Amino acid sequence: MTVLSAITVAAACTHPLDLTKVRLQTIPATRDTKPSMFSVLRSTVSQTGVRSLYTGLSAAFLRQMSYSLVRLGSYEKMKEILSRNSSPSSGVLFLSAMAAGAMGGVAGNPADILLVRMTSDNIRPPDQRYNYTNALSGLFRIVREEGTTGLFRGLEANVVRAILMNASQVATYDYFKSKLLSRSLPFTSYQFKDNLLCHTASSLLAGAVATTVCSPADVIRSRVMSASGDASMLDILQTSLKKEGATFLFKGWTPAFVRLGPNTVFMFVFFEVNSLCDYSSPHDLPASTSLATETQLENGVPNVMNNQQTRRQT
Repeated sequence: MTVLSAITVAAACTHPLDLTKVRLQTIPATRDTKPSMFSVLRSTVSQTGVRSLYTGLSAAFLRQMSYSLVRLGSYEKMKEILSRNSSPSSGVLFLSAMAAGAMGGVAGNPADILLVRMTSDNIRPPDQRYNYTNALSGLFRIVREEGTTGLFRGLEANVVRAILMNASQVATYDYFKSKLLSRSLPFTSYQFKDNLLCHTASSLLAGAVATTVCSPADVIRSRVMSASGDASMLDILQTSLKKEGATFLFKGWTPAFVRLGPNTVFMFVFFEVNSLCDYSSPHDLPASTSLATETQLENGVPNVMNNQQTRRQT
């Protein structure tokens, strides 16, 4: 429940930005208008009210309970297995994050389709809207109208994005956190401790890397999933490149980062805080716990990965 509560709260807090990102990625390109994050937010509120910023929230929750839970949970399980005899190398952890991301991409593909369609529905012509009332009714309608294969529309782009996301977000969070804890900041003598400031800084850096790496696959995925008809991913890619140029692959980068940055912060900070709640003091830890973990507890919040492993061993 620790992972699930963290990612659900993060999704609820950042959903308006997710909606804005998808709409920017799927708005038909024109030479006269170049919508920005703020113009999309403003038009959404003015046309359909503040509550409409949470359109598709049920799909966002379903996505967290499938895609995010699988990718983070399987990564933790892999780390636990790999760490039984010795500490795994960065390369092994990187490959583990990629494998976990692929599993999450497959598990979360139906929810991703629903999320993209529900959040972008308002910018489509009225006769082309899906008008899903909620995520569950949307699932039934996809199966009824498109068959079970409709649940895996855009799977290739989604899996690629999920692999890139997990490798760049989860793995780089571990990397940035370890670097911040192991050395002082350049040109200063300031040394991070394993606390909220360190987790926030690590999360923001990981979010920036993940946003940039995943943007091309994210844009293509959104356009494939929102499209109606039989247009393939290659057809959509060729058409978009011809009309908009290669820069379309980074369309919506700003709201994507503004969303993913806080989302990554909320997710990892809540995850770390929930981890701390399992032990009220260093004396509650099992004898096999390292001194580093005890020091982390005394400083505030323990390492997200090491802590999970310790609890599983007890």
